[in-house]
Formats: sequence, structure tokens, C-alpha cells
Amino acid sequence: MQRQTLGFIGLGRMGAPMVRRLIEAGHHLVVYDTRPDAAKELPADYTKFAASPKAVGDEADIVFCSLPTPQVVREVVLGANGIAAGAKARIIVDVSTTGPSMAKTISEALTSKGIAWVDAPISGGIAGARDGTLAVMVSCPKQIYEEIEPVLANFGRRFYCGETPGSAQVAKLGNNMIAAGVILLSAEALAMGVKAGLDPTVMCDIINASSGRNSATQDKFPRAVLPGTFDFGFSTALSYKDVRMCVDESENLGVPMVGGSLVRQMLAATNARFGPDSDFTSMVRIVEEWAGVEIRA
Repeated sequence: MQRQTLGFIGLGRMGAPMVRRLIEAGHHLVVYDTRPDAAKELPADYTKFAASPKAVGDEADIVFCSLPTPQVVREVVLGANGIAAGAKARIIVDVSTTGPSMAKTISEALTSKGIAWVDAPISGGIAGARDGTLAVMVSCPKQIYEEIEPVLANFGRRFYCGETPGSAQVAKLGNNMIAAGVILLSAEALAMGVKAGLDPTVMCDIINASSGRNSATQDKFPRAVLPGTFDFGFSTALSYKDVRMCVDESENLGVPMVGGSLVRQMLAATNARFGPDSDFTSMVRIVEEWAGVEIRA
């Protein structure tokens, strides 16, 4: 794909480094965020800060969204001053975790406007957004995917999930439920080990060389739990939102999700105990309190 002007709304922890990836690929960006200073560290020669989502849609025919909740996504896309009201917007790519139900609702509303909706939720954290190593799950019409795939390649590995709106969101919700679930299970195992006198660093090394290895013991515990920083970079509120949507969608499909329901309750407890802005690794702190130990290097 040739270098072009792209739109991007939401310059948060994930959005800002993704915009940088696009700029490094030579694209010009028209951006918007509710925080006026959100774009101050982006290269001015390649970035224009717009006054509203509509203003972004007035200047870019492909617009990306990286937003916190399904309701915010809907307002930014379909609101009176939303992207769809823009004169030029032709394709809207949502890299948020919006959930399949909302994705279908927005896709249907955009059809009558002649605008293509692309589900493209991402996984891989801030480091993945910065380094271009994200997993990008995509569902949209095949011809639209073929058009935007060279742009998505700047973010990481692409997985085409089909044409049904919301399919990629289902994959993302399942992934995020597992990612939170292994934190809980790993915390319980390591708390048991610490209380029995084991060094948690050694126990993580054993797990990672054995059949229990998982993303928590390989990455989250060494980075955010063993040092006691609890700053992996994903909030409890967002994780709780994702797992709640996952369990709800599973129940709508008639699929039992007993383990997922337990993870949802644990995140609810973490949200109540440490607040929505706490890091989702703070689930470990709940287990520590119950066990009467600290899992520290």
C-alpha cells in the first residue's frame, strides 16, 4: 500500500505507539484524543491533531480506533460528531476490545452509510504495540482485509477470522479471559510454594521449564509481581470488562464458562479492593492477603 493519510482516534498506552509505527512507515496521521496534549510527543511533521472524530473522518478515508469501552467506541463512530459523519471516512478499523454484540450493532449501522467496519482487536501489550509484534485478529469483508492488510502489517502478525462481524472480537475475548485466568492460577500455586518455603523465582523457573508454563509465569510475574511493582500495563477495570464480556457472550452462545466466571469474580474483587486503575496483576495481591504471604523475588 502506498503512503497515505490515515486517521487514528485514541492516543492512550496502546494507541500512541501504534501511531508511531504508522508514522515510521511513512504515513501521515490525522489524530484525535480527548486529552489536548496527547499528541505532543508525536512528530509534528507527520501528525495533525483534529478537533473531533468527525474532523478525522473528514480528512482520512481509513480511520483507526483504540478506545476503552464499547460504549465509547459506539459514540465515537456513530455519534452526531462521530467518524461516520465525516465526509471522507470509508473504512473504520477498531483495534479496541469492543465485544461481538457491539461490533455487529456498529457494523449494521455503518452498512447503510456505505462505510466498511473492520474488527481488528489486538493482543501483545505496550511492548508489542511499540515493537510491531502484536497479534492482530481481523474480521471484515475479504476485499477490505486485502486492502488494509499492508497497513495492519505495521502492527504485527495478522489472523484473518472471516467476514462475520464480531468474529475477531470472540477470539480476543477468549484470549483475554485466559490471560487473566493464568495470573490467578499461577498466584495460587506460587503462594502455596512461598508458604512452604520455596523461592518464587526458582518456582517460576521450574514452571517455565515444565508443563505448567504460561504467559503469567513467563512474563507478568517476573516483570510486575516478583519485584512488587504491579505495573504490567493493563488496568483491572479493562481486564474485568473484557472477561465480563467474554462470560456473557459464552452464556449467550450456550457454552458453559465455569472457570471464566471465577476469573470474573476475582477481577471484581480486585477492582473493589484496589480500584479500577490498579494493574490487573493486582489479583495476585488478593491471593497474597488470603494466604498471608508475599510472592517476591
